Amino acid sequence: MSKIALITGANKGIGFETSRQLARHDVHVIIAARDPAKGAAAATKLKSEGLDVESITLDVSVAESIAAAVREVEARHGKLDILVNNAGMNAADASNKASEQTLTAWRKTFDTNVFGLIAVTQAFLPLLRKAAAGRIVNVSSILGSISLHADPKSPIYGVQLAAYNVSKSAVNSYTVQLACELRKSTIKVNAVHPGHVKTDMGGAAAPMELIDGAKSGVEMALLGPDGPSGTFTHLGRPLPW
Repeated sequence: MSKIALITGANKGIGFETSRQLARHDVHVIIAARDPAKGAAAATKLKSEGLDVESITLDVSVAESIAAAVREVEARHGKLDILVNNAGMNAADASNKASEQTLTAWRKTFDTNVFGLIAVTQAFLPLLRKAAAGRIVNVSSILGSISLHADPKSPIYGVQLAAYNVSKSAVNSYTVQLACELRKSTIKVNAVHPGHVKTDMGGAAAPMELIDGAKSGVEMALLGPDGPSGTFTHLGRPLPW
């Protein structure tokens, strides 16, 4: 039986390219998207490339949507080998000042990036336990590195997308906590920084292409039994917390 992977926010950008690359490794990929039409269109595109994919409706900020997706995956496949928590957003104010970003922006950002990620992970964990060796990949960002933000010599020092940055710091911390809990199981949990990639969020001037931005997540999704857990990496190299 082939491995089953579910990727949130997979109808475009890094999630879509991650779906493509995992499917090319003979993984059956479930493209999860808030908009069913966009998810179906993304699946149709990859199917036209001869890849084994399907789509599912999943809004990570809505409990009922998560529960319905779990029921659907369980009914179709009975297990889940790989969960890639890719869905993310930035609702921070354009002022870019930590002291001025509204609580509305903070809450909206955390609802997707943190609480949605945790809710999806908790909901799918029983299906991951049914797999021979489950893999959880949390798509984070170098902007979540507290160490680099505190270093005036760091390239990200002064990048005050505070709500987004802190949400990714929380994702990193949750990754460590969950990896510790699951350390005696066959499930591995890791966080990755895709890089500054040409996406809607990264912008057209970003230095990395989608094909490279997906590589970090794909590598951790396909880890062997001797692979690490509880790490934060970019293209296989560790990043400071």
